[in-house]
Amino acid sequence: MVHMTFGEKMFQYVLLIFIVLICGVMIYPFIHMLAVSFSTPIEAIRPGLHLIPLEFSLDAYKQAFASQQIWIGFGNTIFRTVVGTLLGLFFMSITAYPLAKKQLPHRKWFTLLIVFTMFFQGGLIPTYLLIKNIGLINTQWVYILAPPFLISTFSLIILRNFFMNIPSELEDSAKIDGANEVRILFSLVIPLSKPILATVGLWLAVSHWNAWFDGLLYIQDTTKMLLQIYLRRLVIDNSQNEMSMIMDQMAGDVVPESIKAAVLMIATIPILLVYPFLQKYFVKGIFIGSLKG
Repeated sequence: MVHMTFGEKMFQYVLLIFIVLICGVMIYPFIHMLAVSFSTPIEAIRPGLHLIPLEFSLDAYKQAFASQQIWIGFGNTIFRTVVGTLLGLFFMSITAYPLAKKQLPHRKWFTLLIVFTMFFQGGLIPTYLLIKNIGLINTQWVYILAPPFLISTFSLIILRNFFMNIPSELEDSAKIDGANEVRILFSLVIPLSKPILATVGLWLAVSHWNAWFDGLLYIQDTTKMLLQIYLRRLVIDNSQNEMSMIMDQMAGDVVPESIKAAVLMIATIPILLVYPFLQKYFVKGIFIGSLKG
């Protein structure tokens, strides 16, 4: 800032103000719902801005956690996120590694076929018929195996580009020591790829945690319902049966606004807690993974 001209300084200040305003617009809905979820019924239904709970209460969270369906949905969502992320990283890694090798026969054609799926897909009806014919309807595995969650084409290309940047001399030295390709992948390449694996893993985890359409499409069994489907029925569909069921399971005075806000926080905060642990890998991983084509 010291060596900038007056016009450059003004541009930086305007840009800073613009960024702060954008951040405020994005953060305010979360702060509003958080304040409502911790407010008493009278305060929750008060019109206007809600930045802090003027009258603090935990009744909405007590009511929400008293619902058995929330625990079922929470468990199904955690299962989907953890298992889906781990399996996705595994299968994308073993697919991206050979594609990163120039000696792979017809490597360019395999890559072209994979990239082709980013632009042209089978469509909703053929996908549903495929899932039905292989017996995944009303099973938890449909959350993980149904496209595009097991292998994401974009993430696969990012992983491939990252593997291409690993010096071939390291792999050659491992081969001299007697390591085969599988040993090289899991003992050398994977440990060196923590930044990109953390980045892709974060993408997968957020996608699995926020996904709801496949659960709405393929699942009718309430014991396999996701937390996001349950939240959708409360907030978007405004299901009176769901709301009354929660409010009848525990005595106490709450309003629908508090229940909706509490369930929304329950569904949002866990995935937000993942970001601080992966943030240091995120920028490095996406930068290096996008350098080489």
